[in-house]
Amino acid sequence: MRIGFAVPLSGAWASPANMVRIARRAEELGYHEVWTFQRLLYPRGHAMGPVYRSVHDPVVTLAYLAGVTERVRLGVAVLNMPFASPPLLAKQLASLQAVSGGRLDVGLGLGWMPEEFTASGVSFERRGRRAEEYVRLLRRLWSEETVEHRGEFYELPPVHQDPKPPTQPPILLGGSAEVALRRAGRLADGWISSSREDLGRIDERIYIVKESARAAGRDADALRFVTRGVTQVRPAGAAERAPLTGSFEEIRQDVAALGAKGVTDVFHDLNFDPEIGSPEADPRESMRRAEAALEALAP
Repeated sequence: MRIGFAVPLSGAWASPANMVRIARRAEELGYHEVWTFQRLLYPRGHAMGPVYRSVHDPVVTLAYLAGVTERVRLGVAVLNMPFASPPLLAKQLASLQAVSGGRLDVGLGLGWMPEEFTASGVSFERRGRRAEEYVRLLRRLWSEETVEHRGEFYELPPVHQDPKPPTQPPILLGGSAEVALRRAGRLADGWISSSREDLGRIDERIYIVKESARAAGRDADALRFVTRGVTQVRPAGAAERAPLTGSFEEIRQDVAALGAKGVTDVFHDLNFDPEIGSPEADPRESMRRAEAALEALAP
């Protein structure tokens, strides 16, 4: 199993200096990937929690980290497709793949917050159909000399988009509904679980994705299954503890259990711990705890 770690992206600890410290140390310790996520807006008075209140842009963050690391892969889980046009995102990601030396992992999602759709000028309806057209158009822009497209959601006159990425980055799709899981099996290089996923039943999700891949004539065993680990370090032995919450030893056991369920990649994301990733948390204490976890949970 491949182990990753999320860089500081949310809250008071998410400074450029701390991003670099975590990414470089993760690379030194042999982590396979460092990860980011996207939150475009935070509606006033929303109940989704403080960790979403202040979040840096993931693409800019990864471009920054590409210049200060050499080997560790750079992932985003996830970019919401409706918020940017396919040509714009294709151009940004192609450049990021180039400047990183081919280290990019692209997670894509549909989005779920109506306010972000309103602000982006995009309809909330038919998001799944939009995603299918979007993924195919991205791959065409990364590979074809001339692209002409007239679809349900997007239209391109005959155009060139260069330079192409040196290699196409893997596309990993999110989503938890069965239709989204089957879409990942048909179209993507893998699937990424959300921060709210029931990790005790993740093997059921993986089964659906693989079944869909096989039905489409694809190699299901080649797919990646990435778990966003909402990791919270707490005292050992808590009753009815959630997976990836507890002592370092308990968390390591949980990672092994996820591997047995078919997960290929787990990344520990401390941004979603309100004691670390909220605007009110002490950034120095957050970094102290994060660096301890980075050392203790290293592969």
